[in-house]
Amino acid sequence: MSAIAPISPHDEAVVLRAQFCQDLALSAGAIARQAFAEGEGRPVGLKGPQDFLTETDAAVERHIRARVAEAFPEDGFLGEESGGSTQGKSVWVVDPIDGTANFARSIPHFCISIAYVLNGEVELGVVYNPALEELYFARKGLGATRNGKPIRVADTRRYDAACVELGWSTRVPNATYLQVLSDILEQGANVRRAASGALALAYVADGRSDAYAELHMHPWDCLAGLLLVREAGGVTAPFLELDGLAKGGAVLAAAPAIAEGISRATRIPFL
Repeated sequence: MSAIAPISPHDEAVVLRAQFCQDLALSAGAIARQAFAEGEGRPVGLKGPQDFLTETDAAVERHIRARVAEAFPEDGFLGEESGGSTQGKSVWVVDPIDGTANFARSIPHFCISIAYVLNGEVELGVVYNPALEELYFARKGLGATRNGKPIRVADTRRYDAACVELGWSTRVPNATYLQVLSDILEQGANVRRAASGALALAYVADGRSDAYAELHMHPWDCLAGLLLVREAGGVTAPFLELDGLAKGGAVLAAAPAIAEGISRATRIPFL
């Protein structure tokens, strides 16, 4: 009888954090869901044009940061609201509420996004919409799920049957955004924008959309969702490979059959 191979330190680190990050999203989601139900999502400030901040954003991030520090004090932490450090081999990257504008207007299209990065690779990703109680989870190499059930990207093969979501960023000139929008429409695709990039990526992974593109995203908005798409059989443009953890960058995720055309329209290459 052959001996069971010992688990590597790398795999052990991921296993220890896999269930933790799902439970963490659920507990953080309970905070957001209660505030949403009680109408406490009104914005308390603007960080920039169309960049809303609510008290719930800060409360959720404090909860997540505290739980991570308690369970894994050696891990780094980068959050949208409180910042942090990307130094070290083991880092959590968190958006406490992605889609704050929706949250603040009582629209149930927002989420908590949590990614775990180990040695420069996204190993775990969770995107959780507490309003709809939909939890997306992916572990590198083991697939993606929604509420525990496997998901796959769409099998859409025609551009004139495709539904593409195009995110908007203040870092990109409006003329550039409008040109990309026009080029996608010229291919025959339907274009929409629902104001949560993390959920948009989860929807590509789940076959609800065929592609998502944004000309600049922060890492906390996209790392978990990009892993979801890859693990669900989709393709993604490089992000961490182009120093996205430190600087952010362009994001493209798509069902394989339409990926090339969307890449041409957005000028975001699959290197």
